[in-house]
Amino acid sequence: MPRAARKKSGESMYHVMSRSISEIDLFRCDEDKAYYLTLLKRYTEKYYCKIYAYCLMNSHVHLYINPCGFDISSFMLSLNTAYVTYYNRRYQRHGHLFQGRFASTIVDNDTYSLTLSAYIHNNAKDLPDYAGKEELYRYSSYGIYTGCRKDAEGLVDTEFLLKLFSYDKSLARQKYRAFTECMRETGIMKEVDDRILRAYTENEYRSEKKPVVRYESPEELIRKIGEALGERLPERLRTKYSRETSSIRAFVTYVMRVLCGYTYKRICEYIGNMSMSGISRLSNEGFRLFSRHVRYRHAFNSLIQVG
Repeated sequence: MPRAARKKSGESMYHVMSRSISEIDLFRCDEDKAYYLTLLKRYTEKYYCKIYAYCLMNSHVHLYINPCGFDISSFMLSLNTAYVTYYNRRYQRHGHLFQGRFASTIVDNDTYSLTLSAYIHNNAKDLPDYAGKEELYRYSSYGIYTGCRKDAEGLVDTEFLLKLFSYDKSLARQKYRAFTECMRETGIMKEVDDRILRAYTENEYRSEKKPVVRYESPEELIRKIGEALGERLPERLRTKYSRETSSIRAFVTYVMRVLCGYTYKRICEYIGNMSMSGISRLSNEGFRLFSRHVRYRHAFNSLIQVG
């Protein structure tokens, strides 16, 4: 019997929970949690997504994420695969780490948005020494919201939630903390918990479903990339043995991966006859170009109509 399709929308924000298989802790030490946050930062930057809240527990992780149109399944696949690779190498093990697919629910209004963030930030109350001092837990974004600590990873967009309380940041922090504390023992928290747990069985992904993309047409995307860079594409994509052409191919590969959510196999159809590993290397190089060069950053921003 086929599984029901995961609920998705190109404009949605999500509450995501990933849990380890029952006999294994997802995080065995603080170093594991720190590495997971490093990966989370890497992929939010790479795929141009936003994190509004997170909490890392020993057996599971909660994320409140705005993928900004990127396919949530592709994002979580990249993140979780990278973490499993690290974890299995570090602890000399093989096989599965996560308990099936991640669970996700769509966040579609301000009330649920605030309630969800309070639920995520109150998770630390179940940890030894943190009941009533949840904001001191290093691997939750709660302390960032209350001003107890700086966002060392530069990971969290706090403005999105805090501005719902006040445009005065200091006042907004006070109100947010009071709200989170008053929500701690309410039945609403249990309701949110039940909702995300139901997602494991009610919100699974059907493999034949096409991913949500930001550009439906690769031809249209390549045309717009050419306009943004002032280049004639796809002619330049087919030209080999040129450093500049190699950079353009890398950038196009990265953009197609991010803005279309294409698999490496599909990208091969437009970039040329290359191996999967070659396409992967091109995508990583394209991300480096985006990160380090104004030309490519401006081109990317023009494609998604920001700044």
